[in-house]
Amino acid sequence: MPKVKTNSSAKKRFKVTATGKITHQKSFKRHILTKKSKNVNVT
Repeated sequence: MPKVKTNSSAKKRFKVTATGKITHQKSFKRHILTKKSKNVNVT
């Protein structure tokens, strides 16, 4: 059986913390922020 490769896109988007939790960056917060509302409930 061949080795199962880790999904490369997921490898770049998510990080595992020391406690084993998974972290990720919020979407839609990179660029062209002047047009975007600051009042959106970002959680």
